[in-house]
Amino acid sequence: MVEAQRSTVDEEHARRFWWVFIVTGIFWLVLSLVLLRFNATSALTVGLMAGVVALLAGVNEFVTAAWTRDLRWLRIVLGVIFVAVGVVCLVYPGKSFEIIAAVFAWYLLFKGIFDIVRAFMFMRVMTAWWLLLIMGLIELDLGFWAAGYFRGSAVLLVAWVGIGAMIRGITEIVAAFQLRGQPD
Repeated sequence: MVEAQRSTVDEEHARRFWWVFIVTGIFWLVLSLVLLRFNATSALTVGLMAGVVALLAGVNEFVTAAWTRDLRWLRIVLGVIFVAVGVVCLVYPGKSFEIIAAVFAWYLLFKGIFDIVRAFMFMRVMTAWWLLLIMGLIELDLGFWAAGYFRGSAVLLVAWVGIGAMIRGITEIVAAFQLRGQPD
């Protein structure tokens, strides 16, 4: 009884603050634009950018976990993984591109799998489930590409991080409109 009451409060809370996902989605899209326009030529810069993006993704997962009840545990696990990745990238930003590419490849792999699973789970209740599926597949493809192309240039790594931020922004905005469209 208490759990049913709590999940209703969480759903009402999430519906009331749907606009927060619009704000975070716009933030992610602006960040992706900045990253894709950035002229990165050093491993230090790439490492710092990847670290900041991973930390922001972790915080975003924790906030989303606080507002949702579906797959809350998985969001918390993803948040912990993203924060750990962000800390590693910030502590060792000047390390070789192989380490940064490997970390980001794992990030994209987990995020892609998570989005694909969510798309199929919400197929009957989300009208834009297919968009989540497409983004998950793109993330998965980018993850495998990043894993297989460790010797890439700084520009390519920045592009991976920028595309990841762009996908995150689109996902947030779609989630906002899905929440807004939920019946009371």
